[in-house]
Amino acid sequence: MDHFLQTPAWADVQSSLGRTVHQQSGPGWSFLAVEEKNPAGKVLYAPYGPVASSAEAFDGALAALVATARSCGAVFVRIEPVSAGLEMPAAADELRRRGLQPAPVNQQPELSWVVDLDGDFKDVLAAMKPVNRNLYRNIHKKGVTFRTSQDPADIRILLNFLHMTARRNGFKPQSDEYLTQVAASLMPAGAATLFIAELHGGPIAAALAYDSADTRTYAHAALDDSHRKLSAGIPLLVTLMADAKDRGLKHVDLWGVAPADQPDHKWAGFTAFKKSFGGHEVAYPGTWDLPVKKLRYNAYQLARKLRDRLRALRSPSARTGS
Repeated sequence: MDHFLQTPAWADVQSSLGRTVHQQSGPGWSFLAVEEKNPAGKVLYAPYGPVASSAEAFDGALAALVATARSCGAVFVRIEPVSAGLEMPAAADELRRRGLQPAPVNQQPELSWVVDLDGDFKDVLAAMKPVNRNLYRNIHKKGVTFRTSQDPADIRILLNFLHMTARRNGFKPQSDEYLTQVAASLMPAGAATLFIAELHGGPIAAALAYDSADTRTYAHAALDDSHRKLSAGIPLLVTLMADAKDRGLKHVDLWGVAPADQPDHKWAGFTAFKKSFGGHEVAYPGTWDLPVKKLRYNAYQLARKLRDRLRALRSPSARTGS
């Protein structure tokens, strides 16, 4: 399963946002890496990369990343090797053996939820909760229809619903400017599709999906608060999955989910939603750093730990002893 964040289409998005992108490939490996800013200095970040067919290929990719980091003056390389020939759960030991260390936080989710599209689509439907299947089969009786769009102007439909969701749940979505640029870059190229649920011709829910060679990634979705009782988001996602099957894709990646042993996790609600469509959990090694300028990287880590310690001492719970 290849990840969209390591595709040429995603490189085009990053370039359109004014970021410097590096792409290289070699025997059994490839990577897309973006130059980013960090308190330590410049970072070379490979989101959900590098891609490698074996441990030996991964070493080749890592050497190329380090050489690229040195050439552009990066302090360290940050990677998320979801496809690197390193088997879980031993991957962490293998990464440490190569001089990598866990990043302070994971930049991309460490756990994802994937629905495989092998076999007939009726088998995919059979693995879902009955309510999901029934909504997909019967919601047309309530006047709800579905359409797809690759017109970047239609991204405003999703943006409006994201604003509603943000107000309701108190979270900050990605900026309109960012998603508008993503749409402008990907939708005309056929690498992103907007799925829209409509009630009597008016939109009530929308979802944006990205496609790689074999996988559709469910990236952003939101609905109109005033039509929540219709639960249009459920048949909209099933429609997205059926369309992926029709296009010959092998997987639908519903992206990040909460760990099963953390019921109070901030993602617990939409984790239950994603799991109701069948599928299975996929665990990744997480985000790892490989220092290139070791003294500066170590100073950055020390300063970060001191800052975190001071914040902990200043917190109300530390002052009250609770």
